[in-house]
Amino acid sequence: MPHQSVAANESACYSLAMMSDHGVSRRSFLAATGVAGLAFGATASTIPVGLELYSVRDELAKDTMATLRAVAGDGYQVVEFYAPYYGWTAEYARQVRKLMDSLGIRCNSTHNGGESLAPEGIGKAIELNGILGAKYIVWASAGKPNGIDGWKAVAAKLTAAAEKLKPAGMAPGYHNHQLEFTAIEGKRPIEVIAANTPADVMLQLDVGTCVEAGSDPVAWILANPGRIRSVHCKDWAPGEGYQVLFGEGVSPWPAIFRAAENGGGVEYYLIEQEGSRFGSLESTRRCMENWKKIKR
Repeated sequence: MPHQSVAANESACYSLAMMSDHGVSRRSFLAATGVAGLAFGATASTIPVGLELYSVRDELAKDTMATLRAVAGDGYQVVEFYAPYYGWTAEYARQVRKLMDSLGIRCNSTHNGGESLAPEGIGKAIELNGILGAKYIVWASAGKPNGIDGWKAVAAKLTAAAEKLKPAGMAPGYHNHQLEFTAIEGKRPIEVIAANTPADVMLQLDVGTCVEAGSDPVAWILANPGRIRSVHCKDWAPGEGYQVLFGEGVSPWPAIFRAAENGGGVEYYLIEQEGSRFGSLESTRRCMENWKKIKR
């Protein structure tokens, strides 16, 4: 079956309908989130699109600098390094930053294991992220905490990290997978994290895993104004999973963009591709082509 474009199939009224379904009118949503939008967001025309470099992990492992050049050449404005960056020396991080500056690309955040936010490891994370110019140190996954109390412990770790990062002008973030959108004890873990962390903890929305778990990404954005400062634009489709390219799955991208940019607080988007019928660099190049068609 040929892939279908979400942009072509989605109703232009989807976003407003979802707001109404959740008891929030567009006007009241914008009014309630105006301050958050000014504090955290950007105008639609200035919001950059970047690449989660896990998408090209094979190429990155072979030659980091060449991969960055290729990604910048495809039009990506931002990159997010994933966990192996934590093993870099400060000197190597400076070399990477020098290249990024010459290419005109930025690193707004990094994807991290739990050690980057732990008391004994956060100092190194601050140093490396400071060199790279990153504002957010994102916890990629908390694994499988035990029950609601386990997720409250995750929130406590994020809260403690927020206090340590604040003097450096940084903040922690949390990246969801399917697990965080799957209810336990009548509550979704992502809701526990949101309710038990301060507003400066970014909730980085991975759209594909949210959709696969059966949750509504637009409703989640509406429920957390100002906190969805980064969106992982990963698509998903039944039967094909994450092998579909951005824009080829069932995620309601136009509605997601409207919500994210009208109170959600988005500062930058990140394409993420876990694999496809093409090689990794070809996949991310095609994702950028689809982005230009959908995000006008």
